Amino acid sequence: MGDKNKDTRGTAFIVYEDIYDAKAAVDHLSGFNIGGRYLVVLYYQPAKFQKRQEAEEKQQEIIELRKQIQQKKAALQQKNKVN
Repeated sequence: MGDKNKDTRGTAFIVYEDIYDAKAAVDHLSGFNIGGRYLVVLYYQPAKFQKRQEAEEKQQEIIELRKQIQQKKAALQQKNKVN
């Protein structure tokens, strides 16, 4: 997930068998202060995580394409200097 927040102490995933228990956890624990740090409790949303992963993959592809373009430009410039 990256270095969005270096103050993060970790991530935990909890699976509830009963949806009502999961809802109670979100309702009662989200924002709860433990040791000066606040809990963030969210529901797992597979579609959201899939979209994020696809966006990160596309971003990585763009970075690689930009590197290739820069390399080709540099090679053309070197070729033009020689001629």
